Parts: sequence; C-alpha cells; structure tokens
Amino acid sequence: MSPPDCRRCAAATIAIDAGEYAETVPAETTRLVLCTHCLALESAPTDGADTPTTAGADHEPAVAQVSEQFPTGEAAVPFALLVGLLENLALNRAAITDLLAAVEHAGVDPLARLEQLTHDPEIEPAIDLEGRARQLEQLL
Repeated sequence: MSPPDCRRCAAATIAIDAGEYAETVPAETTRLVLCTHCLALESAPTDGADTPTTAGADHEPAVAQVSEQFPTGEAAVPFALLVGLLENLALNRAAITDLLAAVEHAGVDPLARLEQLTHDPEIEPAIDLEGRARQLEQLL
C-alpha cells in the first residue's frame, strides 16, 4: 500500500520507520511519512485504510523519490528525520543534534547534503532550508 499524499501540498510521500531513532520523533508513533516535495514530516495514518508500509531494519525508505541528494544506506532514516524536524529547531534541538551525529557516523556530511537539497529544483521545502542549515552550523 502506498503512503498517503502530503497534507500540506498534496505531493507524494515516502514511508519511514524511525526504528532505532524512535526517541527523536516527537509523536506517539514511529511510523512516519516524509513529503517528497515540501519535506514535511508527519505521523503516518493509523486508521488502517491508508497505513503505509514503512521501511524496517532491513528495508531502506525510498529516499530516491525525494532527491538524488538524499543519502542512502545507514544515513537515510536519520537524515530524513533530521530534515523533517528542522521545522522547529528550538523544540527539537536535542533530537536534531543526535540525528546529525548519526548521519555523520554513517559517513555523510549532513550540512553539505542540506545545502545540496536547497539547490534541487524539484523540492520546495515548507521551511527555509538554507536558513536552517546556517542555524545548524551555529548550533554546532
């Protein structure tokens, strides 16, 4: 079953299972969807009718549907969560710091990838991604 469309912009979404990063997600569920266009991160529906199948420990989310700039492998889930949590940097600061470390540990420079996403013409983030990247640099 495919994930539901984004509630903000009606674009397609990809399913994500927070898995080992569940403590970073400010929701009651670890099953989430990330918009492929505006990068909004939301809890997946729980009504059963539109519940997406999420990537588990042995399945990677379909991040290629978002952008070629999205990291794959071990960095895919923490980077997707990081991007989604940037909407509220102040509230999610601790989780974002943990996710940055996880992405770096997986061998990916998260700030460079955020910068690359700002230049992807297919993406129109709901937030000022470039501004958030600058704020992250100051945070570190």
